[in-house]
Amino acid sequence: MSQTCVVVGASHAAVQFITSLRQSGWEGRIQLVGEEPLLPYHRPPLSKEFLAGTKKLEEIYLRPAAVYEKSGVELILATRVESIAADAKKLALSNGDTLSFDKLALTVGSRARRVDLPGADLKGVHYLRNIRDVEGIKPFIKPGGKAVIVGGGYIGLETAAVLKQRGMEVTVLEMTERVLQRVTAPEVSEFYARIHGEAGVVIRCGTAVAGFEGTDRVRRVRCGDGEVHAADLVIIGIGIVPNTELAQEAGLEVDNGIVVDACARTGHPDIVAAGDCTWHHNVFYDRWIRLESVQNANDQARVAAAAVSGTEIVYDALPWFWSDQYDLKLQIAGLSQDYDELVVRGDRETGRSFAAFYLREGAVIAVDAVNRAPEFMMGKRLIAERTKVDKGRLADDGIPVREILK
Repeated sequence: MSQTCVVVGASHAAVQFITSLRQSGWEGRIQLVGEEPLLPYHRPPLSKEFLAGTKKLEEIYLRPAAVYEKSGVELILATRVESIAADAKKLALSNGDTLSFDKLALTVGSRARRVDLPGADLKGVHYLRNIRDVEGIKPFIKPGGKAVIVGGGYIGLETAAVLKQRGMEVTVLEMTERVLQRVTAPEVSEFYARIHGEAGVVIRCGTAVAGFEGTDRVRRVRCGDGEVHAADLVIIGIGIVPNTELAQEAGLEVDNGIVVDACARTGHPDIVAAGDCTWHHNVFYDRWIRLESVQNANDQARVAAAAVSGTEIVYDALPWFWSDQYDLKLQIAGLSQDYDELVVRGDRETGRSFAAFYLREGAVIAVDAVNRAPEFMMGKRLIAERTKVDKGRLADDGIPVREILK
């Protein structure tokens, strides 16, 4: 009898999963359930090209509709899964229907972390996580208008760059002592603070937001120290929350994400999970992590599809990420937590191109490469090989990358 695999969540991981599942020889039924009334789309452009208006919706779809039709994938869009009966292998949908499954893939992603502050529901206060968010923001983007970004992470800084280039006056409010504090070294934070400052963006670190003020719409952002910033638009980017509620209510193990093994399997023999929503063990760093990246979504989805098809593939991909701000492309390989030394190659203090290598006990564990594709590729190789490096040669910008790798 033909089996049915239901995929919950129209995400990057979902599209890669169904693609890999068909490539593995799965001939059964595939149903993809997504909450939005749209085909699955790329998320990274939302805070970049799509917000800037340089890319249209059709240009950020992960696959055109014809691909799903050709692959025999049934799209059930604008529909939410209300509950999962894991033992009975049934899903209850928001439209009143019930789906039965033989195999289930949870690619439910994550959502924007929200604030509980006075005035957070005022018109003009936005989050940036999906198409609807961006469409809500666009009418507020006007040359000369005042934008306040709450949060100095990648989303916040990418959004600040776009709004500044669109002619707005932009202020970034960051609660910690520096931007990108959770993910980069102080030297990299200083570089991005300089770049945004040179572009005219005002950055206030060590600043907590106390609330938003206005009557018909947001007009001001009040900080805990009493400072007030005028605002025609507020965008809050303070991180994400994995969508784990369905899994937890279904009896699956959850711990900062849906717990999966090295093959992307949950504790239920017929349920896998992939992407932002998973909590999994990383072999490079020998610890449990949850990754918010397209790379993780795609690579883990391939492993999950193999598991559903009856093949065990261990997920051992090196994490990598990227961020585009102004004319700068930041490429990141590895995870920099617990580094004990930083080696910088290039001019980060006055230039716009450099690479920061994070070392632990003499070996590279991560790299942040700004407009330095060769160093990014070298960093990936050095991390994978786990070899000790000559720090002097690594820092010498006059030595070609290929010579260092020798």
